[in-house]
Amino acid sequence: MTVMEHGLETVVHFCSMLMEIFGVSVLVFTAARSFVRWCRREPETRLALAEGIALALEFKMGGEVLRTVVVREWNELGILGAIIVLRGVLTFLIHWEIKNEEKALEKKSAGE
Repeated sequence: MTVMEHGLETVVHFCSMLMEIFGVSVLVFTAARSFVRWCRREPETRLALAEGIALALEFKMGGEVLRTVVVREWNELGILGAIIVLRGVLTFLIHWEIKNEEKALEKKSAGE
């Protein structure tokens, strides 16, 4: 049983690290791409940046959810819960921003 627990911990830590790396990679790629778009004065820059940030946060939140599988103490669970709630709120706010930006772009393209 101890071997299985250790194996599960190893797999969970590897997978959560992988999801964290994906989240950071998405964020860095999106930031670089958005900077290029901003230099070109493309109107969809903010929307693309917000979508990339939302995707990166979802990867990072997935990594945190995976970590809850191997939590052994209530303290750790509380900290992970707080991180998940904060990232969830950030994701909600970014999705709200995305909707507003899409509406603004639709109004701008309809007005032209």
